[in-house]
This record gives sequence, structure tokens and C-alpha cells, in this order.
Amino acid sequence: MGQDVQVERNAIREHMIIDGKPVSQSQGPTIPVYDPATGQVIAHQPEAGAQGVDLAVRAARQALEQGEWGKMLPAQRERLLLRLADLVEANADELARLETLNNGKLLFFSYGLEVAASAQWLRYMAGWATKISGELLSPSIAFPPGINYHAYTRQEPVGVVGAIVPWNFPLLMAVWKIAPAMAAGCTVVLKPAEETPLTAIRLAELALEAGFPAGVINVITGRGESTGAALTAHPGVNKISFTGSTEVGKLIGHQAINDMKRMSLELGGKSPVVIMDDCDVDMAIQGAANAIFFNQGQVCTAGSRLFVQKGIYERVVQGVADLASSMTLGSGFEQSTQIAPLISARHQQRVQNYIDVGRQQGGRMLAGEGARPEQGYFVRPTVFADVAPDARIMREEIFGPVVVATPFDTEAQALALANDTDFGLGASVWSQDLARVQRLTAGIKAGTVWVNTHNMLDPSMPFGGYKQSGLGREHGRAAVEAYLETKSVCMAYPAA
Repeated sequence: MGQDVQVERNAIREHMIIDGKPVSQSQGPTIPVYDPATGQVIAHQPEAGAQGVDLAVRAARQALEQGEWGKMLPAQRERLLLRLADLVEANADELARLETLNNGKLLFFSYGLEVAASAQWLRYMAGWATKISGELLSPSIAFPPGINYHAYTRQEPVGVVGAIVPWNFPLLMAVWKIAPAMAAGCTVVLKPAEETPLTAIRLAELALEAGFPAGVINVITGRGESTGAALTAHPGVNKISFTGSTEVGKLIGHQAINDMKRMSLELGGKSPVVIMDDCDVDMAIQGAANAIFFNQGQVCTAGSRLFVQKGIYERVVQGVADLASSMTLGSGFEQSTQIAPLISARHQQRVQNYIDVGRQQGGRMLAGEGARPEQGYFVRPTVFADVAPDARIMREEIFGPVVVATPFDTEAQALALANDTDFGLGASVWSQDLARVQRLTAGIKAGTVWVNTHNMLDPSMPFGGYKQSGLGREHGRAAVEAYLETKSVCMAYPAA
């Protein structure tokens, strides 16, 4: 394994990509990047700051308005995205291992989600480049006499996009922003999370190798409060696309409104898992465990609130707890590992603080005790039963491997509990009763409701939230339309 880790270290880039070139200048102290499994520093990244942001935005503007990118045919943009997908797959080993080194996640998921799904999303969005169209209108303008009108709409790229992505799926979420923006003809300045910049930089290098012109995809590194804030506020940015916490999303939203920038915000969640007594119980137990413990619970749609009908409540919560207690903690590179480290020491402490709050507020702790590795940012998967609806661990997003459970009697109670949250990103229903499923999926206020599964995504499925889980949608036609402006054209001509 030592030799393998050295391979990942050789792939590390300690620079940004601005206007097609590596840029290492840092506006202030550089940012240490850690291996979450050991706590060791593996890189130092520059702080772009306001100066770096300005360079990147200017490069993106130049590429859009004066370079070859703005003149490319849709089919040419499609081919570039397809080439990038091929290069992502060709470099799968490097990208996957680099992601696990930097993010800590299981190598299996780095291959399957960060790399394979990124290629899938790139190819799906490539197809949209040639399918952007306006529509012919039939105006009924009656003035002045003797004049007819012809009207239609044009779909045009919104311009320069400032994209900010989180640390839980670094490569995949970078692709989620870049691919539809490229299909629409925009240029991008991407800021990855300060904790996980490494695969985004390699992605930008691969894009240049694929033939994307310099300045079309720029990657800057830095802290949110400095570089992220400068990108959000830059007057040369036409749209902000942000994925992250609701708290930060609100700050970005206020700035975007002040500047009248377009924005898309994919924010936090506290997703319910509703298990009815007619379900396949064994399947529901495994599904509920997967819903919360996948990626160590560091998922915006993690099934962190578990509501189970009373007749099977004890069986289900104990089953989930048994699975939690049996899970092996360790490095994402080890095949036996089921729970990898959290992203950082700070986040590890945050999650641990919520577990302590859960103990204090009287939840029945069924799993979470036991030893954990001495090095790295590990938290044992934790299950609380009989948690009150007003408890903090029931209402606040923890973003870790912690699930809280509560029983219910009736379908109406299940629906009320599921909707008793400020969030509305995802939910799942576990039942074999089709009529019940139809009622619950219609009644739950969430952007995605899964049935007898959880956390399954496809590039064709719009993804986003109700309430404080955000504004706008990723994926599908909606994602491409979010990077377009609609222009109406109205032509007057003499009547025959």
C-alpha cells in the first residue's frame, strides 16, 4: 500500500488552473490539505483571494466573448464533453485513488461514483448541447394597422458561471456544475472545497487535454470566507451555482440578489425514511442502514430521520443498530473497511458534539459505542431510538453517520413527521402497498422521493429541494436550462 499511496501523491497538483495555465501564487498563507485516514498533510494549496478570482473571471470572460469557445458549434461542444468523459475513464485509477487519499471515502465508491458516474454525467450532458432550442410564437399584436409580427425565442448562455462545490463528492459535483454549463455554452470558474481540491484540478487538466480552450474551465482554490466570497461578489460573474450548507447558501443568495446574479442553490437536508409495516422488513433494515451510513452519512440526502410503524419498530431499529455495530472502520483503501473517516478533525468534532447532545436529550442510544482507529477522523455509526420531534438531533443536519428513530401509528402521523422539518431535499418510503405509496409520495414535501430504495440518482432525474433545501434543480433538462437566458425576438413586417 505504501507504493500505491506514493502514486497518489505523485498525482497531487499544488496549483490552480487559470486561463489554461498552472498558477501557484497565493494571496496569503497556503491551505494545508489532509489525508482524513491519517490526519497527515498531503499538500498545500494556494489561496486565490480576490486577485486570483479576478484573473480567473477575466480569463473566463475573454474565452466566452473573444475566444473560439463562443463561436463553437453545439456539436463541437458535444464532442469536447465526450472526449473529457473518455479521459476521465482512461485516468480512472489515478482519479479514484487521488479522491480516496484526499476525501477518505471507500475506494469502491471513488471508482463507482466519482469516476464512473462523472463519465456518465458528462456523456448525458454532452447530448444536450445539440438540443437547445427556442420556440416559434404566434403574437396577437394589433397595432398599428397593416403590420404583421413574427416572434420567436432564443436560448443563450447565461455567461460566466461561478461554481462552488462541497467536499463530500468532489469530482462528481464538479462535473455536475461544469457539464451542463459547457453544454449551454458558458464558461466556468470552479472553486472546490478547501479540504478537497485535488481531483478538480486534475479534471481541469484533462479538459485542456480534451481540447477545451484556455479560460473555459478555470479552477481556483481557497477558503470560503475569502476566495469563495470574492467569487460570489465579482461583477464579472453572471451566475452562481452553489452546493453546500443552508447557512452559507443564504449568504450567497443575499449577495446574488444584491447583484441580480442568476443563482442555483442545492443546500442541506434532514431526509426522512418512512417504513410501513407491510414492507419487506429485512430489505427495509438494510436500506435504512445504507441510507444513513453510505459515505459516512456525509450526504445531503442522507436518511437521517427514521420513522417506523409501531408493529415493526423495535425489529427495524434494532436491526439497523446491529448493522451499525458490526461495521468495520478503517482507511478507504482497505477492502474490509465499511466506514471510512469523516472529512476533517473539525467535522469529526462537530458530529461528536451532536452525539453528546443526543445522549443529553434522552435518546435511547442503540449503537455508537466502541473503539475507533487512533489516527484519522473517525466516528462510529450511531443509532438513537425514541427521539422526540423537537430534539436538536431530530431537527438539525448532522452530516455524519448518525440516525434518529421514532415510531408512528398511522399513515397520517408518518406524513406529519416526515414533513416536520425546515428541509425538503429527499425522502424514502418503504411499503408494498401501491395506494399507500402513491399517497405518501404525493404528500411528502421533498424534491426527490424514493420508494423501496434511497440515494439513487440518474443524470436524467431533476435533483433539488423544497423549503430551505435550496433553489433550482440539477440534472436533466432543468440543469441545462439553469445556465441559459431566454431572449424574445419580435419582427414587424408589412401585411400583404
